[in-house]
Parts: sequence; structure tokens; C-alpha cells
Amino acid sequence: MPRKARQKSSTKVYHIIVRGNAKQDIFLEKQDYSKFIKEMYQTKEKYRNEIYSYCLMSNHVHLVIYDKKENLSKILQSLTISYSSYWNKKYERVGHLFQDRFLSKSIETQSYLRTVCRYIHQNPCKSGVAEMETYRWSSYQESIKENKIIDEKQVLSLFGQDRQEAINNFIQFHKINKKENKIKDLMEYEMVERLNDEQATKYLIEILQLENIQQVSKYNIKERKDCLRKLKNIKGVSCLQIARITGFSRKMIEVIRNE
Repeated sequence: MPRKARQKSSTKVYHIIVRGNAKQDIFLEKQDYSKFIKEMYQTKEKYRNEIYSYCLMSNHVHLVIYDKKENLSKILQSLTISYSSYWNKKYERVGHLFQDRFLSKSIETQSYLRTVCRYIHQNPCKSGVAEMETYRWSSYQESIKENKIIDEKQVLSLFGQDRQEAINNFIQFHKINKKENKIKDLMEYEMVERLNDEQATKYLIEILQLENIQQVSKYNIKERKDCLRKLKNIKGVSCLQIARITGFSRKMIEVIRNE
């Protein structure tokens, strides 16, 4: 079965995730993190893309890229092949280091761009690895300093026109939800083509702000329709799957989605 075409962004801005093959670690030493950042810079110079934020975790990488020349696949292919070559040589191994297909989600609004950048920078804290402000392998500190990797002026412009005011707003915005115990992979869920029932259930609970999925069985018709309108545009979850999980009529779900 052919792969589904990637969603193109009208703004040419994307949230990207690349993962280690079979969830294996792709960074074992400080040198590995530094090498990947160096490859990001070289790839950026080659394809003239812009990087708005990034975070390198032990087995995956988050990036926000402005792909102005529409070379997204080439950018990611160049970056992962170069780093894989370094890794295989260093650790004397063969085979794929990364999953075959990277995840991508288009970013269409400035408000969503701000939220994605915050989500990416909060990854180390939410994973219990380190505090966001002190984590060395993300663009959080770079966003408030001049640097060569990310295009911090574009990021700061989202938070104000005066540089110092923008920096202050950036810092305050990143403190929001820092300790909140929400689903860590919520944004990744939006990026996959299909969720299993366990993932889909957690996703629906989060979107509908429920304690548990059984709550929806007590809804009347109007409440069910209101609930389904909130789920209308979510990706990775089929009508049949929503019906199976919630007990809603599949016909009702399809009618709401087609409105």
C-alpha cells in the first residue's frame, strides 16, 4: 500500500520528529550531540532552510524548520545520512540508525508556532532529564542569544518587536504548563497516520478534557454532537475507531465529520 503524501504547509514551516530505529538511542556521548548540531548547521547552509527551534533527546530529535525552497525530504535525508555515517563508523556498526520515515506536521499559524516551540523546549523537563533552562542540547538558550544555528530573530518576533521585551515574553510564555502532567506525546499523536486504540483513547481524553472515556456514555444527543465537533479534524483516528472507543454511532460521527 503506497504511503500517504505529506501534508504541505502554506507557511512552509514544519514540526519535524526523527527517531532512532526501533526507538534505539542515537546519542550516547556529548560528542554525538555536538556532531548532530554541526550537521544541522551544514545542512542548513546547503539547503538555505531556517531552523526556529530544536531539541535533541537520547533517542529522538525535534525540529521546527522553515523550508523556504521546499526541500524538506532532501534536508532530512541529508541530515540523517550524514549523521548515520558518523555514528556507524564511530560505533563500528551497520544498518539503519533512524526510522525510515520522519514525522512532520505543518504549522499554519503564529500561535501554534509559539506553542510548538514551547513544547519542544519543555521536552527535557517533562521527560525528567533536566530543567528546560539548563538543558544543553536544545535551542531554548539560543533563542534569547545571537547564534549561528537557529534564526532567533524570527522566533523572538513572535513575542514582541523590542528585543528585550520579546525575550522577557518568551521566557514567561515558556514557564506556562512547564510542570503540568499532560500527555507527553500529544503533539506527536497529531503527526502519525494511525493510532492504536490505547493511544487514541488517551488522545481523546486529552482533547475532550475527561477523567476517563466512560464519561461520554452519559452524554445526551446534543452533548455527543458537541463532543464530536471537537474531534472533527483530528488525524490518526478513524470514524470506526472513535465509535469503538466512545460507543457513539459511527453514522453520527461520519455526519459530523462531513459537515
